[in-house]
Amino acid sequence: MDERPFELELADVPPLTGDGPTRLHGVVHTASTPGPRPTVVICHGFKGFSSWGFFPPLAHLLAARGFTAIRFDFSGTGMRPGDDLVSDVDAFRRNTFSRERDELLALLERLDEIAPGIVDGRRLGLVGHSRGGAAVLLAAASEAWRQRLGAVVTWNAIGSFEGYLLHAETWRRDGVLPTENGRTGQRLELGVELLDDLEHHAAALDLEAAAARRRAPWLIVHGDADETVPLEQARRLHAAAGGEESDGVALEIIAGGSHTFGARHPFAGPTRELTAAMNATQVWLRRHL
Repeated sequence: MDERPFELELADVPPLTGDGPTRLHGVVHTASTPGPRPTVVICHGFKGFSSWGFFPPLAHLLAARGFTAIRFDFSGTGMRPGDDLVSDVDAFRRNTFSRERDELLALLERLDEIAPGIVDGRRLGLVGHSRGGAAVLLAAASEAWRQRLGAVVTWNAIGSFEGYLLHAETWRRDGVLPTENGRTGQRLELGVELLDDLEHHAAALDLEAAAARRRAPWLIVHGDADETVPLEQARRLHAAAGGEESDGVALEIIAGGSHTFGARHPFAGPTRELTAAMNATQVWLRRHL
C-alpha cells in the first residue's frame, strides 16, 4: 500500500488565525497499482483528528479493498501533523459547523490535485464519524454535490446541533463555552463564532432536512451503547431520509457499540464492534461505488 501526505491551500476559505491561507493536511492511501479507482474521503469528529485511533486502519482497509482513501484534518482542530494536543487554541475556539462543511466541499473539488491519477471522479464516497458525520451529511445535501456522490456512510453521527443551544445564554454571556478533551485532559473553549453560526444559519444546518435532501445511498452505522450520541438520533436521521420506505438508506445498529466502537488512541487493535462497523462500511461502499 502507498501512503502520501498532502497539504492543500484553500484560497476561498478565510483562515481562522494568522495571515496566511487556510491549509488542510492529510494522507492519501491507495494500492500500489496505477490508475483511477473509487475514492472515499474520511472525516473525523469533534476533538478528533485524522490520525486518531481507527482512522488510519479504516483508510488502510479501504485501500486494500481497491479504493483511494483520503483522511484529513479540519483546520478547526487546531492541530498540526504529528500533534497529539491542540496547539492552535484560537483556531479551535473560532471553528464553526458551516466552516467544516465548506472545507470538505472545497477539498472535494480538488481531489485530482490531492491524488492525481488515482481518483475516479464518477465514483466518490464520504465517511464521517460523530460531528464529522454531520459535515458529511451537509456536504451530501449541498446543491453542488448531492448529484455527484455515489455513497455516504456515517458512524455514530450527531442528528442535530440542538444540544449546543442548551448552553446559549451562559455561552453568550461569557463569550466562550468551556470544553475538555476527555482523552488528554486538555481544557479548551468554543467561541461565540460557533454559536453565531448556529443561530444565523439554522436552516442550512438542519441535519434532518439535509438527510431528506441528500441523494447518495446512505448507510447509518450506530452503536446501541453510544454514550455520546444516543441511538435515537440515528433513528431520527433514518426516518428523515425515508426510513424503511427508502431503499437508498439503511440503519446498521452495532450491538454493544460505544461512541468509538471500543477503539482507543493510540490504536490497540480492532474490537468486535469496530470490526462490524468497518465490515458494514466497506461492503456498502463496494456495492455503491
